[in-house]
Amino acid sequence: MKKLFKICLFSFIFAFFLPQDLNAYMVKYKEDFYKLYHVHYQQYPDDCIENIYWLEKAVEADFCNPLYAMAKIETEKQWEKYRYLFQMHVNLKLIEQHLRLGRIYDKKCVYFYDAPWKDEYLNNLEKTLSCYEAGLYYWQEAKLWFEKANASSFNFLFITELQNWEDERERIKTGELNYEKMLNREIERVKKAIDELLAMKSKSY
Repeated sequence: MKKLFKICLFSFIFAFFLPQDLNAYMVKYKEDFYKLYHVHYQQYPDDCIENIYWLEKAVEADFCNPLYAMAKIETEKQWEKYRYLFQMHVNLKLIEQHLRLGRIYDKKCVYFYDAPWKDEYLNNLEKTLSCYEAGLYYWQEAKLWFEKANASSFNFLFITELQNWEDERERIKTGELNYEKMLNREIERVKKAIDELLAMKSKSY
């Protein structure tokens, strides 16, 4: 009984003195999931996959109340543009993460002496191709949200606290930011590398 009493007493004291900010915080809204996304100087596959997971969750979740948005929102028009920019930006970040993940497995050049390891290289290049093709999907999504955020009804309305998102919108508008062109080029290169490896006869040098 004494032991049970001590355990209960310890539990009560621990719960009483537990700092409030250590209590669980429910991740529920787009902004919450987006804040879990982070980029390391050196990213490993697991880092990219984790970021893709959080960004996908951000795409699917609901927006928080405008009071808690990532910028000061004062009008319904600002709130509307904020939502479009958010979705555009998150899809662009999903492209970046798929590019990072794909490049981890990418083999830029195929040489005749790669034959002994062709199966391993083929497996890696299939992963790369999958990542780059997924990037094309997110580019189409980003463009849809860009078109909404770039509507003429938003002329002279800028969310200055999210200048980098506004810059992305403007760069898409001018054609300076065009992932489709780059992704298609990379996809063609990877497909060519796969064909070269498939045509190889297994040899040992």
